[in-house]
Amino acid sequence: MKILVANLGSTSLKYRLFDFSSGQEKLLTRGGYERVTDYPATIESCLADMKKGGFIQSDSDLAAVGFKTIMARNVNGCVRLDEKVLKAMEFYNPIAPAHNPPYITGVRLFAQKMPNTPLVGLFETAFYQFAPEAAMRYAVPEAWYEHGVRRWGFHGASHKFIAERSAEMLGRNDVAERSRQLYVNNGATPVQKPNLRVISCHLGGSSSITGILNGAAIGNSMGLSPQSGVPHNNRVGELDSFAIPFVMRTMNLTIDEVEKQLCKESGLKGLSNHSNDIRDVQAKGADGCAKSKLAIDVYIQNVRHWIGSYFLQLNGADALVFTAGIGENRPELREAICAELDQLGIMLDPKLNAQTKAVEAVISAPESKVKVMVIPTNEELVVAREVKRFLEKQ
Repeated sequence: MKILVANLGSTSLKYRLFDFSSGQEKLLTRGGYERVTDYPATIESCLADMKKGGFIQSDSDLAAVGFKTIMARNVNGCVRLDEKVLKAMEFYNPIAPAHNPPYITGVRLFAQKMPNTPLVGLFETAFYQFAPEAAMRYAVPEAWYEHGVRRWGFHGASHKFIAERSAEMLGRNDVAERSRQLYVNNGATPVQKPNLRVISCHLGGSSSITGILNGAAIGNSMGLSPQSGVPHNNRVGELDSFAIPFVMRTMNLTIDEVEKQLCKESGLKGLSNHSNDIRDVQAKGADGCAKSKLAIDVYIQNVRHWIGSYFLQLNGADALVFTAGIGENRPELREAICAELDQLGIMLDPKLNAQTKAVEAVISAPESKVKVMVIPTNEELVVAREVKRFLEKQ
């Protein structure tokens, strides 16, 4: 069984091809295209590259194409992406304007190119189905909640991978296996005893923090939309809701202008006033740029805030995990985030931390009560596994 996982952006297509034949779990090939202007031609190029490499002989060799979809109204878990589901995704376009539209467009183009191949989406919200209701509700009128205004949580595939892999690294294969069974289509329930408490930090262009108890999420720093929680590269993060009507009235901004500024001109870019790339922001901060230094400080402050929140909710932690582009590759930020947390049992080994980039490692000091880890995430593998499980149930 060969499953192609397509990661779609507004001007990008990245893919990985997995083979699950004979009980194996193998990555056959991967690739990507940037600055895409002709999606149908790019999809054709993707398929041609796989044929040229000998990984498939024809489109029919693919059992399915999997997608890391974001959110849809009244749809969750791993599902066939038919037109009904795509319409449900469109309902949430205003909440996920940077994510849902590219996926909807891309899926429809794949459907035109490969009408006989199942297109299956794993929704990012699925990992949070077992989170306590109190952690996922806003204090808004009931009618708002019924309309979908609640905390959803995102980066689900990434945090699910961390839940499984961190449990394996801690010698808890029972929890890792249980975590693999946790999506909507399975009806499994989390392990209750003994406890395994993990705080997962997905830090990248888009960042979120999740508390994980026995392989299941208890919440996520992102709320109603992927714009919330920790500041992102150019998206706002947490914001008092009354800021929006305030600036609309006092700055004479339209709702479209506010949405654009919150989604494209905020976050690290808004704070630093020059870049949405944390490498550039750090470099200018090191050169004495006060705004850039402030942007980094705000980012670190927010990450620590959410780590502290889940540390309290979990009554401690067995592991603190860093993943994604920033989490895996920026040891100086990991050091700043973990600074002076020894009273919580979190102590880095400076040498291990400094030398660890984009590889799996434990970077905590031997005396640290909490294991601090770097684990490169693999969202595509999680999607492929769930698509395989979905196909086997059909």
